[in-house]
Amino acid sequence: MALTDTAIRNTKPQGKPIKLTDGGGLYLILNPNGSRWWRLDYRFLGKRKTLSMGVYPDVSLKDARAKRDEARKLLAADVDPGENRKSVKASRSASAANSFEVVTREWYAKYSSTWNEDHGDRILRRFERDIFPWIGSKGIADITAPELLAAVRKIEDRGALETAHRALGNCGQVFRYAIATGRATRDISADLKGALPPFKSQNFAAITDPKQVGALLRAMDGYTGSEIVRHALRLAPLVFVRPGELRKAEWAGFDLEAGEWRYIVAFLH
Repeated sequence: MALTDTAIRNTKPQGKPIKLTDGGGLYLILNPNGSRWWRLDYRFLGKRKTLSMGVYPDVSLKDARAKRDEARKLLAADVDPGENRKSVKASRSASAANSFEVVTREWYAKYSSTWNEDHGDRILRRFERDIFPWIGSKGIADITAPELLAAVRKIEDRGALETAHRALGNCGQVFRYAIATGRATRDISADLKGALPPFKSQNFAAITDPKQVGALLRAMDGYTGSEIVRHALRLAPLVFVRPGELRKAEWAGFDLEAGEWRYIVAFLH
């Protein structure tokens, strides 16, 4: 006779386990401590086996029957349900160990020491805010191009097209790292070339009006942010170099007694 929820709830624990049979190999074990465990008995290649199906009422009678039916479908296809469960669990563990977020953080740890600190922080924040919430938990080899595009388009939709392009480029770097370390076989970001609208960078005109120059100098002198930036802003009008050259200045290039700063300018051909 098939089980009912009423029969399960009304059966009281005894001094030894009680077996409540439902059918098709499915039954419920009521232990002396009151716990109720679903079990499924089946035969595979002539051997009797038992599969745990969860705890009642977390796994309802309806859910237990659905699990039993799925197991019987596997048996009909000559697949051992117990071994199939182990394979699925192992696959999920491997996927979690090689998730997009795990691989990205590994890539970041490996290369961030070669970047400017602010640059590295921006990249990591971009991943944490815009990419990880959507594809971070997926195995990196399982992510599809449409899934990646959906993530970067969320950035585009809020009006940050340049950030969307940068995020897509960073994702490409992670996929290529995954290929090099055996966690992926291809860089799917390459399939998205042209998927985002082109971004046109804005060039700011040089200030030539003396009044505007004066306002700029006063703004630079009145900056109250970080100490490093404050000193850089006050030094910049004295040496008239590009921001990158000032930022990468080294003490070895300065001769304080002579009042000189010598550095090498790289020309691109």
